[in-house]
Amino acid sequence: MFGSVSLGQHLAFIACVALATYIQNLTGFAFGLVLLGLVGAFHIASLPVAANVVTMMVLVNAVMVVRRRPQLPGRTLELILGTSLIGVAVGVWMLTWLSTNASNVLRLTLGVAIVVCSFLLVASMRKRASMSGPLAFVGYAGLSGVMGGIFASAGPPMVFHMYRQPLEAQTVKETLVLLFAVNAVLRLIMVVSQHHFDDASIALSLEALPVVLGLTWCARRYPPGWSPTMVRRVVFALLLGAGTSLVVPALTALR
Repeated sequence: MFGSVSLGQHLAFIACVALATYIQNLTGFAFGLVLLGLVGAFHIASLPVAANVVTMMVLVNAVMVVRRRPQLPGRTLELILGTSLIGVAVGVWMLTWLSTNASNVLRLTLGVAIVVCSFLLVASMRKRASMSGPLAFVGYAGLSGVMGGIFASAGPPMVFHMYRQPLEAQTVKETLVLLFAVNAVLRLIMVVSQHHFDDASIALSLEALPVVLGLTWCARRYPPGWSPTMVRRVVFALLLGAGTSLVVPALTALR
């Protein structure tokens, strides 16, 4: 499978990883969606393989970032992690079934998810006066887990929910990074146990690793001078374009 990938596809993949990494450093969460959207739009690799690469890069990012337990109430943190892990298990099962029986539905689902998340990115996120109730955390964490299981991209639902809470930005960031890392560990265990982490996943992960590490270091040492509004607009346009490029062909094929 890996040997069938041409040199041009390898170079295109590296370019997609570079762009996704740069966007990740601007927004803090969009790496998986951007990479999956671009890989899917240009047919560089299968979506399950691309999702495996995202899983590995999420773990690498967590190793670089996680330093301590988030300063979040213990009960809330346990609720978020527990619910999201259940969602991951459901998402991995859905990925296995869809990739085998309904690949166009899988591409359509990814495209719709990317389009919706692009609009969430530019939506107004006003802080709440008090913390949301347990059911809200369960709902958003479960949805994030399912997205993490299918696409290895658990970010948007919990990012949207957490940044509306009356919490310090550092607490939110630490919670999200820990959540993504825990989800990635379970997802990796499940796909490996199902023999779905193949040679292509390993090779493309090794290709992506130096790009992610190098650009992350550069972005932290030489941060871009973009305003938050400009960042959101650029990423919105990119995600919207990538999502639409998946939705339209998938709908055409299904019809």
